[in-house]
Amino acid sequence: MDITTHIPANTPSETFGYFIWGNRQYRIILWIAAAAMVIQFGVFKYIYPYASYIHGDSFVYLNIAQQNLNIDAYLVGYGRFLRMFSVFGSSDLVLTAFQYLLLQGSALFLLFTLFYFNRPSRRVQHLLLAFMVLNPLFLGLANLISSDGLFVALSLSWFALLLWIMHRPNNIVMVCHALVVFAAFTVRYNALIYPGIALIAFLLSPQSWGQKMAGAAVGIILCGLFVLYNGHQYKKLTGTWQYSPFSGWLMANNAMYAYRYVDSADRKPVPQRFKVLDNMIRTYFDSSRDVKTHPVEGLIASTAYMWTPSLPLYVYRERLFKKDSRTSEVRKWASMGPLYGDYGRYIIRKYPLQYARYFLWPNVNKYYAPPLEFLETYNSGRDSVQPVAQQWFGYKSNKVKVRSKTFQAQLLGFYPIFSGIINVVMLCLLLCFVLLKGFREHTLFRKGVLMGGGVWLLNAGFTIFASSAALRFQAFPILLTSTFTLLLLDWLWQKGLEEKRVTVQQSRQEPISASYADEAIEPGEIHHSF
Repeated sequence: MDITTHIPANTPSETFGYFIWGNRQYRIILWIAAAAMVIQFGVFKYIYPYASYIHGDSFVYLNIAQQNLNIDAYLVGYGRFLRMFSVFGSSDLVLTAFQYLLLQGSALFLLFTLFYFNRPSRRVQHLLLAFMVLNPLFLGLANLISSDGLFVALSLSWFALLLWIMHRPNNIVMVCHALVVFAAFTVRYNALIYPGIALIAFLLSPQSWGQKMAGAAVGIILCGLFVLYNGHQYKKLTGTWQYSPFSGWLMANNAMYAYRYVDSADRKPVPQRFKVLDNMIRTYFDSSRDVKTHPVEGLIASTAYMWTPSLPLYVYRERLFKKDSRTSEVRKWASMGPLYGDYGRYIIRKYPLQYARYFLWPNVNKYYAPPLEFLETYNSGRDSVQPVAQQWFGYKSNKVKVRSKTFQAQLLGFYPIFSGIINVVMLCLLLCFVLLKGFREHTLFRKGVLMGGGVWLLNAGFTIFASSAALRFQAFPILLTSTFTLLLLDWLWQKGLEEKRVTVQQSRQEPISASYADEAIEPGEIHHSF
């Protein structure tokens, strides 16, 4: 039977709204959750009365918002969000509160969508609700002036909409999905894989092929238009079409972590256009062997080479523009993207073993247990902010105060170990699901597992090969993996109970009861509403 057209027997009959608000227990849970959110956020803001800043990233976003820039070192989506939100208020308390509610609202939307379509046990539902509502990660992300919290919220909503597309698609769902995936695409580069994943969800939806293609095309076209717009803006600025110079800088940065360990005797000649840059990099490596005097060299698979002004990539850039004092910072930065991208790819091709050993493998370990990074220390360990933050939020001075410097680190300290455990358990449960023929069951759950496992694996590949692993970058996959780990454990438990019932019923020669979340209803009872 065709998986794309088969409507499982356990398709819910009631509307989504009635499923939540018509259930007294859910209403009570939501009131308790709302109270818990207010209390948690209030305590957290008492300890951290000011928003937290990444010294570098945060002020770039504020500068984008303040000057209404079309392009910059980072994608402009979060800057646009800050600018639009400023219409409602300039207080950082209001902004961080909204970011926190957005994160919690998106998480609850995903959970209740999963409950609606899969009907896990009450115990698992309560565990998942407690995990999301009481999750300290949301507090850290919400209090950070960065795209991370917004991107996690958009990603949680995006995945919930994928479930609706696969199980009960309609025009409202498809429009909402297109807008959410476009918004995520403008906020973080990790969303590059989202349109492709969404295409799979549309292929698995119970629609006609015309509807599938039309629904998928809307999101892809919106994202494509953003790519073309960005490329056009950079071509006007530098004369070269490129979606983002960020990828070129990142490619060179990643390659340098491998190139550092290539012995001088094993160096291969580089093309003429790379010689000056290559010599600068080799000279730097030869003079920075002592980690005590060059602590940045103690970092593993980081992004230090692409952001530190005293290191070769920035030094070479400044040398090229030494006689051109009128060139803007953005233009200088963007102009180097194509060259650095070509150089990075050249080094990686020439030294693939070093790249695998000194960049990919360390990045695998960081993905397995992502470091807290900027979530470990409030305001990057500083007691002040740049003037742009003071102006934007109306601070009386550039000083920020806290009541505890270690509280946030203590709250989130368990996450690297927790993430490592969840990744292993998730992999084991996916294998069990395959071996126990879970994908052969015509239930809604198998589609959710397919998408959840697919997002987990694709994100792992994207992070390991093309990005940097840190808790704020991996928040969405960790939350998604934790959710599906509990759902898979519940499925496995129900599978065991079913096998036990089968054994008992066979001994009594009684009919076999329905499998996990597969209670039949009449086709006429299916109401297609969001």
